[in-house]
Amino acid sequence: MKYVRFRDPAGAVRRGTLESGHVHFANESYDLDSDEIDVLPPCEPSKIVCIGRNYADHADEMGSDVPDRPLLFLKPPNALAGHGDTVTVPAGKERIDHEAELAVVIGEQCRHVPEADAMDVVEGFTCMNDVSNRDDQRQEQNWIRGKAFDGAAPLGPVLATPDEVPADASVQTRVNGELRQDGHREQLIFPIPELIAEITTYMTLEPGDVIATGTPEGVGALNDGDEVEIEVEGVGVLEHTVRVP
Repeated sequence: MKYVRFRDPAGAVRRGTLESGHVHFANESYDLDSDEIDVLPPCEPSKIVCIGRNYADHADEMGSDVPDRPLLFLKPPNALAGHGDTVTVPAGKERIDHEAELAVVIGEQCRHVPEADAMDVVEGFTCMNDVSNRDDQRQEQNWIRGKAFDGAAPLGPVLATPDEVPADASVQTRVNGELRQDGHREQLIFPIPELIAEITTYMTLEPGDVIATGTPEGVGALNDGDEVEIEVEGVGVLEHTVRVP
């Protein structure tokens, strides 16, 4: 099943199901990409827990070692953007990058979750672009300026239940139609159950919280007017444009 969170023509926020490109709620049906509705991020996280260097090839392209435990950092709710949005990035930067990610949406409050039970707390999966301001990321340790600016986490377009997403699901970025990234879920250094166990050792996860599982190799620069597509097999395609002020 695939769920879409959206604002209907009357301005009410709804949660419908997606079938054959149409969003269904009650007796109404809307085209996912029509102007009738605004597609919203599929959840309202209290936090987005991100994983750095969770693909070996990406660590290599960044000139970094593979970590011996998951490298964790946070994005706050202000970073959220939705399907079809225009993401305005910080001005005056030399390098803003795309990072396609398979994102995990948590379905229940949880703490100290064993790996064996980790998938029980997962509501589903979605697509995320970990938009990254490399200028400031390189100069700070906590990555607030580099990773937590407004719109730095486009998320969507749907929440797909775990049965929809293959164990070897592809994770891709296209910019203006050009394929930039092409990885697979099975390449994760730290798989999803291990990530959930590690994160919940230190913090409580709430319903709607997101874990961004890392990006494959091929990260690259974004420019003003770029059209970005993040695709996760079994989820769909998250689209947004880029504005450089």
